Amino acid sequence: MFAVIKTGGKQYRVKEGDVISVEKLEAEKGQVVNFDQVLLLEDGQQVQVGTPYLEKATVAAEILDDYKDEKVIIFKKKRRKGYRRTRGHRQVLTRIRIAGIYPEGKSVEGEKPATEPAPAPRKTRKKETTEKESKPASGKATSATRKTARKETTGKPKEK
Repeated sequence: MFAVIKTGGKQYRVKEGDVISVEKLEAEKGQVVNFDQVLLLEDGQQVQVGTPYLEKATVAAEILDDYKDEKVIIFKKKRRKGYRRTRGHRQVLTRIRIAGIYPEGKSVEGEKPATEPAPAPRKTRKKETTEKESKPASGKATSATRKTARKETTGKPKEK
């Protein structure tokens, strides 16, 4: 029996006992997570395909550890311009072992749904209200308050 699950924006073909690396999951080492985004199940005789997911099917997995992947080098260059930039990146991954595939939604004790964490709501700053200063209503400086530093010209061209 195998299943195709979706996590971290990627799809994985898994069977019971497989050890795979997925995008970082917010769970502790040794904890059991439950993947409910199952796209396909195959049990030897029958293939079930979701539209887009199978409603009752789940896949349980145990968290083995979190680790960083190999470094990926990003090198940018523009020829003849002297522009070269080098960056590196190491993706944080989670290694999991598939504990079981449950077509009817059976669950394992101590599980936590493996869903993407929702982005934290942004805090909005409120501008501090101060006493109104004496400013013109239009918001522009009036000609009386404007100070200009113009050079006076006579209109004649300069001679060399």
